[in-house]
Amino acid sequence: MDRPSIKEIIVVEGKADVSAVKRAVDAQVISTSGLGINDEIISIIKKAAKNKGIIILTDPDYPGKKIRNILSSEIENCKHAFIPRDKADKDGDIGVENASKEAIIEALKNARAELADKVDVFTMEDMIYYGLAGNHKAAERRSLIGDELGIGYCSGKQFLKRLNSFGITREELEEAVIKANEGING
Repeated sequence: MDRPSIKEIIVVEGKADVSAVKRAVDAQVISTSGLGINDEIISIIKKAAKNKGIIILTDPDYPGKKIRNILSSEIENCKHAFIPRDKADKDGDIGVENASKEAIIEALKNARAELADKVDVFTMEDMIYYGLAGNHKAAERRSLIGDELGIGYCSGKQFLKRLNSFGITREELEEAVIKANEGING
């Protein structure tokens, strides 16, 4: 299988992630050195974002979320790619380096940019209506729907923010809810 070519520079956490991404796609990849991310690395990533654009692809765990938040608060115009937790897990070790080529390609294909002028299409009432908050199955539903939409898994409050920040339409959400219902009930 030919490796798809990605024009943006992909930002990952560590060396093993760099190797995994390069096996999956033809792209330039920058490592943040995990939580060792510093001003020098951020400066390099800012330059990359300005020149070619970046896609942030961090591990689907707490440190990955922390690194993603640091980068997105420092850098404008970045895209976000998410690998579902279950597709990045190898014997309890969660990371991009454990994902298959297919999972990495799928995450990059579904990368989304945050909207500069975000419009709050969804409210907490919508989250409750769609079963994404306020019930015992909400976390499972957010996980399935987040994977389907390519926005990853997170808390209800963060999920609401991502729905609005990434410009998810009501139609996209409703299609994902239907697929999630089939997954939960099927």
